[in-house]
Amino acid sequence: MAQILFVMTSADRWTLTDGTEHPTGFWAEEFAAPYSAFVAAGHEVVVATPGGVVPIVDRSSLAPEANGGADAAAAVAAVLESAEALRNPVVLHDVDPADFAVVFYPGGHGPMQDLAVDPDSARVLATTLASGAPLGLLCHAPAAMLATETDGASPFAGYRMTAFSNAEEKLAGLADKAPWLLEDRLVALGARYEAGDPFAPHVVVDRNLYTGQNPASSTDLAAALVAAI
Repeated sequence: MAQILFVMTSADRWTLTDGTEHPTGFWAEEFAAPYSAFVAAGHEVVVATPGGVVPIVDRSSLAPEANGGADAAAAVAAVLESAEALRNPVVLHDVDPADFAVVFYPGGHGPMQDLAVDPDSARVLATTLASGAPLGLLCHAPAAMLATETDGASPFAGYRMTAFSNAEEKLAGLADKAPWLLEDRLVALGARYEAGDPFAPHVVVDRNLYTGQNPASSTDLAAALVAAI
């Protein structure tokens, strides 16, 4: 059995360009599918958030239309309800990533608000990347990489990766209101960004960095990380 660290957002709002706050949090499937895969493989999941705040689920991610139907939505909600780790997060500042076999970041718009500028998350990311341990980030979670930039340089520059695309943000209806678009910022960071078809599974692996483009990539990304342990 290995310990798996899930670094999750503490944000429940995303501030848009007009100053309004869009309710958000973490995306349910992006926690539920990887959590279920790791637990089924016999591993233990530990959740860490900024300040040790219990992470808030984006309520829209629990809707049937976001999960392919009512039965699938109920199954995702049941995973969240059963996951004790979600209700007992540790403080991200206190985390030593060397204690974990895998570090994984679920998405949702929440990371765009807090993890994108969080120095403790930046430390965890940079340390894990340098260690060679598997590091997974899903959908909007690669926004956390932006906090690793120092003096115009990031350890993630030159890595192949994916994340929620500009096309997907436009189709989701938030691109025009977003203070910045994730794909654009990752390219500016020096990433070798790769987009798949909108809302279709797409996973990119470069060395020990594992990224998934969107919620539909949750299961495939989790499988790759489980296989890497």
